[in-house]
Amino acid sequence: MTKTIPNILLIYTGGTIGMIKDPETGALRAFDFENLLVRIPELKLLDCSIKTYSFKKPIDSSNMEPEYWVQIAEVIESHYDSFDGFVVLHGSDTMSYTASALSFMLEHLAKPVIFTGSQLPIGDLRTDAKENLITSIQIASLQHYNKPVIKEVGLYFEYKLYRANRTTKINAEHFEAFDSLNYPDLAESGVHLKVNHEYLLKPNPRKNLIVHKQLDANIALIKLFPGISKQVLESIFNSEGLKGVILETYGAGNCSTKDWFLDLLKATINKGIHIVNVTQCSGGSVLMGQYETSEKLKRIGLISGKDITTEAALCKMMYLLGQNISPNLFKTIYETALRGEMS
Repeated sequence: MTKTIPNILLIYTGGTIGMIKDPETGALRAFDFENLLVRIPELKLLDCSIKTYSFKKPIDSSNMEPEYWVQIAEVIESHYDSFDGFVVLHGSDTMSYTASALSFMLEHLAKPVIFTGSQLPIGDLRTDAKENLITSIQIASLQHYNKPVIKEVGLYFEYKLYRANRTTKINAEHFEAFDSLNYPDLAESGVHLKVNHEYLLKPNPRKNLIVHKQLDANIALIKLFPGISKQVLESIFNSEGLKGVILETYGAGNCSTKDWFLDLLKATINKGIHIVNVTQCSGGSVLMGQYETSEKLKRIGLISGKDITTEAALCKMMYLLGQNISPNLFKTIYETALRGEMS
């Protein structure tokens, strides 16, 4: 079999990785990705062809919105047949949200979509941008018998490739900005690039890519704390247009057993608002019914988020609400792993 050279599309949405310091003013400005090979000659050593696509106006990741997720998905959709892999450059602050959302939006994905970014701009002396960018492109171009090795949405940062919808940003200062506490690394970059094949998603090769663009962001995220008041919770649960709530509970999914609290949750669920129980802990899983404090939640119909991250829980909720799933089916589908986001 003749080996083909993979075509990789580099999509720049914004973020620190695409910034460069003006030597005269010291101000940061967006980097011209057309000159990528000039600035990073090491890319020529990669056995692939690289094309670039930049958002007209770079989006700071703090301003990232579902409408931009749709734009990224549309870029991948329109170039899907022409490229073997995609690398998305994105600000690190909300990267886990965007990458998780894309994992749900791209159904039957059979090519790599690798998100990466950096803590320091590409032109800085000590930047992490070059390594993150070079290795992400290398991972996206990995092939076995002219077929991509990675067939899912990944997030690469500081020598590790993670399943995107399992990641959380854990540090604002260290180069090791992300972690995947409930799922092993998909690959590790050292002297050699080691891929952990047993942890990769294996999509059905006979299914064609479906891109879902309907997302419903009428949801709330509530983090429980000792002393949270009835008035505050009522004001959130009674918000006009609310369709779903991600409830961050204690430990393995536990919460207050006060009557007013449980009655409020029950009344909210009876109104047709979906409530998903996720843990506040960085790692671990919700195990509803393990303790008396979560047994009652199970009984009133809360959805178990199991070991899903808060970021993936929110994006999955937006995605499923956009699918107009019947209320009877919603809980069953939410509690099922759709893209490897929960164990």
